[in-house]
Amino acid sequence: MEWSDDGIVLSTRSHGESGIIVMLLTRDHGRHAGLARGQKLRAQLQPGTGVRARWRARLAEHLGSYAVEPTTSAAALVIDDPLRLAALASACAVVEAAVPERAVVPGVFEGLEALLAALTGRHWDAAYVQWEIGVLGALGFGLDLKRCAASGVNDDLAYVSPRSGRAVSLSAGEPYRDRLLPLPGFLVGRGAAEPAAVLEGLDLTGHFLERNLFGQNHLPVPPARTRYVERYRRAATTSGIFPAP
Repeated sequence: MEWSDDGIVLSTRSHGESGIIVMLLTRDHGRHAGLARGQKLRAQLQPGTGVRARWRARLAEHLGSYAVEPTTSAAALVIDDPLRLAALASACAVVEAAVPERAVVPGVFEGLEALLAALTGRHWDAAYVQWEIGVLGALGFGLDLKRCAASGVNDDLAYVSPRSGRAVSLSAGEPYRDRLLPLPGFLVGRGAAEPAAVLEGLDLTGHFLERNLFGQNHLPVPPARTRYVERYRRAATTSGIFPAP
């Protein structure tokens, strides 16, 4: 068995004296592990690194071996920004935990590729929230933020039902606001992606990641995601941009 594919490094771990297990998200073969030789290679294969990979094994169900050639390094582009680096680590951890091994989920590879490119941009934090919404949708837990679940209108959307994942308008949701999740305006084309709104977005996606995506499989939210949100919240609240809760 042999194939070649483009991949993004999700994680690596040592294997024996000279080997490393490399977990890739590949374009056409899904989340796929393999054994690579040479501990020195591990330093080049940080999470988010783009590679050209060739996988070989005697049988399809075997671990197999990788020959990998790094092509891009997202980590190198954000190495001086701990917050963006934490977002990168979070994204790779979420994909590794959420996507079944060797499952090809359309759109997940392209979505992660686009997020890694967006991490160097101005609105990288809003892009991260939108990326998590995309992951939920690709894995069967999509949110419906296009119209109000109660009235069917698509204006003045202000909340999301924590059970159904459907948007609710301000007027329809006001009597139940304590039981609904805030819907940040930037997700529906209204308002800027200020840190306070991004935090609302992270809380929104975090609820559905924990409840639906990971909870149904009795898995915890990846620690890297928790660390990223905590770091973002701390940076936002201590910067004076908005008051701490």
